[in-house]
Amino acid sequence: EVQLVESGGGEVQSGGSLRLSCAASGFDFDDYAIGWFRQAPGKEREGVSCISSSDGGTYYADSVKGRFTISSDKGKNMVYLQMNSLKPEDTAVYYCAVTPPWATIHGPRVVHYWGRGTQVTVSS
Repeated sequence: EVQLVESGGGEVQSGGSLRLSCAASGFDFDDYAIGWFRQAPGKEREGVSCISSSDGGTYYADSVKGRFTISSDKGKNMVYLQMNSLKPEDTAVYYCAVTPPWATIHGPRVVHYWGRGTQVTVSS
């Protein structure tokens, strides 16, 4: 059974940092990319970043490029999203997801499995 469990969300002031973690199990890390999506109230869910553990390839949406860093630890089946210089517009529920391995090329769109999400709130 595939399981994705996010943690690390919370409330932070504008300019602050948070580190999200995704604990994954039930599938082979090398066969997929792991992505982070977010959904703000009243907005569509968007792909923020993803990483391929097999080749280290990464993708970042323009809105987070230079501020967010994705990383993975294959030995622990963990994926992290370090979020710096947070802005109020980063406020959303952040979801971890299993995506096809080629998602790092054009961004995560197809999702095989979703986590339940973790709330990130950035106050001004």
